[in-house]
Amino acid sequence: MMQICKLLLPVLLCAFSAGASVAADKDGPHPDWPNLNAYRTANSQLSLPAKDERRVVFMGDSITEFWTKAQWHPQHINRGISGQTTPQMLLRFRQDVIELQPSLVVILAGTNDVAGNTGPATTPMIAGNIASMVELAQAHGIRVVLSSVLPASGFYWAPELRPAQQIVELNGQIQTLAKRYGCIYLDYFSPMVNEQLGLKREFSEDGVHPNEVGYITMARLAEKAIAAAFKSAAIRSTRTSSR
Repeated sequence: MMQICKLLLPVLLCAFSAGASVAADKDGPHPDWPNLNAYRTANSQLSLPAKDERRVVFMGDSITEFWTKAQWHPQHINRGISGQTTPQMLLRFRQDVIELQPSLVVILAGTNDVAGNTGPATTPMIAGNIASMVELAQAHGIRVVLSSVLPASGFYWAPELRPAQQIVELNGQIQTLAKRYGCIYLDYFSPMVNEQLGLKREFSEDGVHPNEVGYITMARLAEKAIAAAFKSAAIRSTRTSSR
């Protein structure tokens, strides 16, 4: 645990200082840059998991936050915040994931980093923040499903960017992280991408956020990944107990 803390300290300090400088305006830095206040009340009202409950938390940005029309299992807790980047998610990961004591977290992050929402971010920087979230989760006995970033050939709020190739590269690194840490890799990208490396029209109206059809497609993929993660954990537990 001490080694993990030493590894994470520079990342957290860098994330905070970078975010503060980007968020600063004439009134100074934003007082709640990671938006810890967004779910503070909801978290305080959430009871501890039941003995046999398989609590699942979804951590992400607007693609997670706006996921309201698809079929959700009642134990799935949505902790998405629109516009957020991975350093912001990392700073609120303890409050919005660890302290909720889930059995599993599904992480979907990176789109807004590629868009530069809190400043320029290289692919290794984004992957590093995701890796830190995985390490924090696993240090607390929380299983992890790592999601691919959804395809996007452009961003309507940053039309000068051409993000498609960086998203492909980032997904490659996320898949590598999943193998390294023994996580399930949830591939949204492959079934939703078009020939221009953007979202297929049937899945999105704005080229970034899924529509109802897109969310229903994602929900089916997510449920399979969650089931696979719990099955894998059960197999490991059986093998361990039989030794």
